[in-house]
Amino acid sequence: MSVTAPRPSLSVRDLTVRRGERTLFAGLSFVAAPGEALLLRGPNGAGKTSLLLAIAGFLTPQAGTITYDSPEGLAQAIHLMLPQPGLKPRLTVNENLAFWRSVNGADGDAPDAALDRVGLGGLGALEAGHLSTGQLRRLALARLLVSHRPVWLLDEPTSALDSQGDGLVAELIGSHLSADGIVIAATHHDLDVRGPLRTIELGAAA
Repeated sequence: MSVTAPRPSLSVRDLTVRRGERTLFAGLSFVAAPGEALLLRGPNGAGKTSLLLAIAGFLTPQAGTITYDSPEGLAQAIHLMLPQPGLKPRLTVNENLAFWRSVNGADGDAPDAALDRVGLGGLGALEAGHLSTGQLRRLALARLLVSHRPVWLLDEPTSALDSQGDGLVAELIGSHLSADGIVIAATHHDLDVRGPLRTIELGAAA
């Protein structure tokens, strides 16, 4: 009988992050287990986005370690979604998804299926620059679906979305957790997520 190897956890130990002369947080430690969501809460300037950028490797911590015990490495395991959609307005919706599949891997949902899931079905031939702000956010969510990556780092994922969009984000996160994914989301809003959910409070910067 074959035994499935346990999926890796993401561990943060004694992390200190500074921006300029300001220490945003120091000695931060937590473990995000497969199938678990962590909500980062705190006032503006507390370091929520900086923590996501540090985990993604775009910001070097002053001290501490970030580990993900997988042969592929953490960089290949992460989807990072920032408030800026990271999309090319002169490319069509489908071309944007094709670009990101070429970068992150084509092992997720087919583009048409991803667009259907996020409520953009039938808009694949439209240039992304013609989408509304809320539709651009939905397209950014579709980018998470077309390439499988187990760790989602989401910065204000419900920004620019209505209540129906909020439900979509919760559904997508719940589906990702049910597949043993990890979600770390910086948000000012509650997420009605199905699955284990913990909150990490970051204090205001000194």
